[in-house]
Amino acid sequence: MIFLDAAATTPVRRQVLDAMWPYLTGEFGNPSSHHALGNAAATALAGARASVAAVLGCRPGEVVFTSGGTEADNLALKGIALARQAARPELDRVVISAVEHPAVEESARYLERFHGFAVDVVPVDATGRVTPEALAAVLRPETALVSVMYANNEVGTVQPIAALAELAHAHGIPFHTDAVQAAGWLPLDVRALGVDAMSISGHKLGAPKGCGLLFVRSRTRLEPLVHGGGQERGRRSGTENVAGAVGMATALTLAQGRQAEQQGRVAALRDGFIDAVLSGVPGAVLTGHPTERLPSIASFCFPGTSGEAVLLELERQGIVCSSGSACAAGSDAPSPVLTALGLPAAVAQTAVRFSFDASVTRDDLAAAAAAVRTAVAGVQSLGTH
Repeated sequence: MIFLDAAATTPVRRQVLDAMWPYLTGEFGNPSSHHALGNAAATALAGARASVAAVLGCRPGEVVFTSGGTEADNLALKGIALARQAARPELDRVVISAVEHPAVEESARYLERFHGFAVDVVPVDATGRVTPEALAAVLRPETALVSVMYANNEVGTVQPIAALAELAHAHGIPFHTDAVQAAGWLPLDVRALGVDAMSISGHKLGAPKGCGLLFVRSRTRLEPLVHGGGQERGRRSGTENVAGAVGMATALTLAQGRQAEQQGRVAALRDGFIDAVLSGVPGAVLTGHPTERLPSIASFCFPGTSGEAVLLELERQGIVCSSGSACAAGSDAPSPVLTALGLPAAVAQTAVRFSFDASVTRDDLAAAAAAVRTAVAGVQSLGTH
């Protein structure tokens, strides 16, 4: 099997398991307890927070550990918007892009349904990019928050986050970015990016599912979603997942430590794979930006086929990939991301996404490209009978 669905999840790294193991076994204390076991857990939690802060270029107190990227997105959107509206009731609008992850879009729609917010959606161009001009056109004095993802999980397009955040700040508006796919591949220094909040998920980086984090800049007001004992400086109550935080910090440190090196190597392999697919499959369409894209994602539409049929044929040949976001599993509707790029619904339904982790090899992608050629040809042949 060649696994090319790393944008959905990645295998847990051995170093991460080793780092977590003590806090799943003997060091089982509650970090809020004032005894030796509790103090050991609190020390581990503080160490994990400091490690994350070192990677992100922020203060340890600006890191909130969560159950994953979805919770981090929910906490950022709802928490910042509601806190700002409580202080200034006229702030009743949020801005998101047309290609956001469902965790961001549905959080915005929740604010719309239950708290009277209006949701302004910034369009993207045919490559999936948000331009500063497009963002400027939707900003208003009533805007409480802007959220634009760093890199898209379906087509891999990378957004000009620093320029967009600077524009939002010029209007006095905080800026959040979903960096779940960007982590491990792109720089994450929050000062250079200029963001006020950033979401990251562990299982995209070699940590177990169920751990993530939200960076929240100091003095950014945040209404908690979960109330109780006041953990995480009052921003997320509940006994902390110490092992998960340690795993999250370890995976992030490992991934970002080799980010620059892996970025160039994998991008070159990705470009060779894209060329092989486009030259070997007549009519194949690359989706997303041709150059401003993640090293780890190559996504295509194969007009005249069924994307699901191509996926099944690829899996029969030992190639595991996907039709897009794993969060849309079970839906046969065309991807909103692809239709936002201007693709017709019938073409969007032929989408196939290949996503890699840093272990991918030239041989893996050569085998995948050959399998794509035969899979698409086979599906098209069946369609003619």
